[in-house]
Amino acid sequence: MEVPSLITDLAVMLMTAAVVTIIFKKIKQPLILGYIVAGFLISPYFPLFFDVENMDSIHTWSEIGVVFLLFHIGLHFDIKKLAELGSTAIVSASVKMAGVLVMGWLMGRLYGLNTINSLFLGAMLSISSTVVIQKSFEELHVQDQPYTGLVMGSLVVEDILGIFLMVVLSTLSASQTVNGPELLKELAMMLIYLVAWLLLGIYILPTVLNRIMDLMSDEMLAVLSIGLCFSMALLASRLGFSMELGAFIAGSLMAGTVHAEDVSRVTSGIKDLFGAIFFLSVGMMVDPSVIASNWKSIVPIALLAIVFKLIFATAGMVMSGQELSTAVKGGTSLAPIGEFSFIIASLGISLGVMEKALYPTIVAASILTMILTPSLIRNSDREVDLLMKIIPDSLLALIQEYTSGNQASDDRDPDWTTVLKSFFSKVLIYGTLLLVIAMAGTQFLYPAADRILPDLPAAIISFVVIYGVMIIFIRPLLDFHSPSFTNLWFSRMANRPPLVTMIVIKFAFIAAIAYIPVRGIFGSHQWVFLATVILAIVVVGRSDFVSTFYLQLETRFLRNLNERTIEQEEKLAGPGHWLDEDYSIVSFIVPADAPYVGRNLEDLSWGRNLNIYVVKIERKKEVERDRGRDSGALGGLGRRAILMPSGSTHLYAGDKVYIVGDYQSIDTFYSALGFQRTKPIRTLKTFMESDYPDTASALACIAVKVNGNAPFCGKTIRKSGIQQKRHCMILGIRKNGYTVTMPDANMLIEEDDIMWLIGSNNNVGIMAAAAMKSRKS
Repeated sequence: MEVPSLITDLAVMLMTAAVVTIIFKKIKQPLILGYIVAGFLISPYFPLFFDVENMDSIHTWSEIGVVFLLFHIGLHFDIKKLAELGSTAIVSASVKMAGVLVMGWLMGRLYGLNTINSLFLGAMLSISSTVVIQKSFEELHVQDQPYTGLVMGSLVVEDILGIFLMVVLSTLSASQTVNGPELLKELAMMLIYLVAWLLLGIYILPTVLNRIMDLMSDEMLAVLSIGLCFSMALLASRLGFSMELGAFIAGSLMAGTVHAEDVSRVTSGIKDLFGAIFFLSVGMMVDPSVIASNWKSIVPIALLAIVFKLIFATAGMVMSGQELSTAVKGGTSLAPIGEFSFIIASLGISLGVMEKALYPTIVAASILTMILTPSLIRNSDREVDLLMKIIPDSLLALIQEYTSGNQASDDRDPDWTTVLKSFFSKVLIYGTLLLVIAMAGTQFLYPAADRILPDLPAAIISFVVIYGVMIIFIRPLLDFHSPSFTNLWFSRMANRPPLVTMIVIKFAFIAAIAYIPVRGIFGSHQWVFLATVILAIVVVGRSDFVSTFYLQLETRFLRNLNERTIEQEEKLAGPGHWLDEDYSIVSFIVPADAPYVGRNLEDLSWGRNLNIYVVKIERKKEVERDRGRDSGALGGLGRRAILMPSGSTHLYAGDKVYIVGDYQSIDTFYSALGFQRTKPIRTLKTFMESDYPDTASALACIAVKVNGNAPFCGKTIRKSGIQQKRHCMILGIRKNGYTVTMPDANMLIEEDDIMWLIGSNNNVGIMAAAAMKSRKS
């Protein structure tokens, strides 16, 4: 029986790779380098050894290897981890890649390459090898050095930027020219695709996996993971993007779940197999005659790549505030050209736009950088000393001053940082969702409805469905009551114009997206419809029903997003963390000339605007005789205590008001009312311990698990009667391990939620007893 050529080829490839990589492991060289050498040995360019016959099949297998590599890169990428990396990783990676890309492009032009080939050269040189760097750190035992964490964080960002680069290069290759508008459109569509799928995946995937994991064996999990990987790769390809982008997104979706390690474990063997074939195929494309004829360019490319990476990576780390010595050590570590560069090279070959001679050139340059990297890391201290001698003293002094931390920190307002971060993240996330809804409704829903219904009913139904879904995600864009926003508003008049500008931008953004379905469905009278739609969105978007529905979506999304963090925290501290340790309590006396004297708490809206609770008011008895008595308990020193005051409770001069909130909210409250804090802020736990002897008006905090038989289960906080009937307030709700602090009044109370309640000793005791009773029944 004749043996298929693919079987023969695989036997030759894998056995050669096994022998060569064992040798390279023995001489402490990177395994990637071993695979490349093994690939060269079985290539048509090395006739003294076995040749691979079925190159088409090997090419297909190598493409599968690229898909798996990108899937695993995504699998080790986590949105929360990226946020925790801070500015150093983002700035250093961006500066380094941009600088090296430009210098690589200039180098290509000097060597006579056209624009596209020069861009591919710059892109390949700009990305460093994660595998080689990580292996070098382990072998040199420097993982605990300060700069290694910065380098690994920078590599995570580089992988993400590499995905963007592949989209840019694919777009430019299609047109063979640098078309600015077309490129921006392609990047915008990719960003929309990326954000939309990440948001949808975070909302759905962890929930689905948690429900089916008890049924899953390792085999089934591997099949599911690989199926998701190829499905997303196929979907991305059908939408006009690369398969690699889809595979990366699939891995990113898995990375946010608590099952990421299991997925990595069950698929790592398959990834290693196909990844090895990919690197073997890289070696098989190395033509020694091309290297021999281009060695005068290969050596300069490798050396200049190392130098440029050192310069720009160091500059990026210094710009982000790192010391020069740390930045230089990080820059030297980023020298090797690696796996992502080979993927970009394969992309250029597959698109037919990159000269084939450039492939072995970049591989040869990569081999040189891989060999030099361990020595560069080992001698990083000497390199730092050398640079210190070369750099002028004036420049060293300037760098020292910039990175010393003695800059005017007062110029960096943390409230502005919080507000701007919230503004851009909300516009990006919710804007993307709204854009996807508007485009999907206009391009798919309306045409489908129009085919089966008359024109007017089809238009009305599509109109209602599209905007009904959009309203849910417009609500968070209309929320302007964060503590930082409020603090900036009240602290300085100069802050108000930019804050108002941000509000106007949000409304303009909403109007622009809301116009898309109006224009697509109603060709005439567009502006009349648009005005009506915006008015309806603003009114309905702030309704209790929409608010409750959105809060359910948001809580589930945030719970899934933080799933791994929640699991880690529960392993370390257990699920019994009490909110009274996180909240603080302060008191103040209402001045006689305060503008809020005589106003009730509902009108003041301190809870909504300043994110605090008024939990107790102590009032002089003579004030009660003059103004009429609110319900309360007898307190000390001739005062009557009003616990958990309702919205109709008025404030009068001389009242002692107790408020609860987190530290920032209380700070904002003081700024808004123009108070100077004279006493230290106590935690709620400390206050209750000292307040306990006053049994008539003492506060207590308990955690109550919601039973399905509880009268407030299935109701919103506003309609639960917990404050009105039971005279308690909800400090927080824990839903499936995720805690929502100071929950919105429209949040739904569901079975198995854990509520943290604050109230008088007597009232919280009644709530605890009622919870126990409903559980038994």
